[in-house]
Amino acid sequence: MDKQQLILIKLAHTKMPFGKYEGYHLIDLPEHYVVWYSQKGFPKGQLGEQLQLVYELKLNGLEELVRNIRKQYPKPI
Repeated sequence: MDKQQLILIKLAHTKMPFGKYEGYHLIDLPEHYVVWYSQKGFPKGQLGEQLQLVYELKLNGLEELVRNIRKQYPKPI
């Protein structure tokens, strides 16, 4: 597996650690919430990078790709 695949597999299993949507998989966050973060500024660190990737995926209609990865790899690698 290459680095990009591992990033997507990890993203598929990562849940929001705090706030109104705590416990939601990042890819399942409502679009308006992710857009709000893009306007406010993403958090620093890995969570911010993952939310920025979620934003790009949602912007391009690719959420289902990550959901399919979660089904294909039911446990994080």
